[in-house]
Amino acid sequence: MKLTQEYKELAWQGLWKNNPGLVQLLGLCPLLAVTSTVTNALGLGLATLLVLIGSNATVSAIRHWVPKEIRIPIFVLIIAAFVTCVQLLMNAFTYGIYESLGIFLPLIVTNCAIIGRAEAYASKNPIKQASFDGLMMGLGFAAVLVVLGAMRELLGQGTLFDGANLLFGEWATSLRIEVLHLDSQFLLAILPPGAFIGMGFLIAIKNYIDSQAAARQPAPEQQENIERVRVNFD
Repeated sequence: MKLTQEYKELAWQGLWKNNPGLVQLLGLCPLLAVTSTVTNALGLGLATLLVLIGSNATVSAIRHWVPKEIRIPIFVLIIAAFVTCVQLLMNAFTYGIYESLGIFLPLIVTNCAIIGRAEAYASKNPIKQASFDGLMMGLGFAAVLVVLGAMRELLGQGTLFDGANLLFGEWATSLRIEVLHLDSQFLLAILPPGAFIGMGFLIAIKNYIDSQAAARQPAPEQQENIERVRVNFD
């Protein structure tokens, strides 16, 4: 029962309450740079998810043998190893999205969200919980990427899943949906300033939902103020 509650708390933290993209505001460089389309966002989200799970599990497995003085360099080496594996796999099987993501794929190594989870949670907890934490944090980060990518692609090009064949193969060409017919692209949504504006709206929406949820919570009973009586023995 206690373990189930812990998994529920990890899921809630990763997907919403402590979301690395919306709350911690970590990994903003790739998040804002490559989310011009849903396909790019999904590709980077899946890559980050795999690295998070693998690095968290490995850091947790060796946590008792890593000296505290050199733990951060070791964590970075572990993360770099998984990023290299993911990079080679994408180069071999999804070369189109590999080219599209460019330098931001190897830059996952320096993603503060991954290093932060390795230091804050994986290095202090068992492998199962650390892996699940990586899964939930990765899903939360990927969800923000995909939603932001959908917003920017829809406003900028009027489409969804444009270039899905780069990630899933030629069969995914049929996934492309033209929602709006635009004579020309809306550059503000596609360029980096549009990413900042869209991210601001997402954070505002989350804060609004949280404030509304907090307002619905029953107010704690106010304790009656008991006046202290001073006794003068003079």
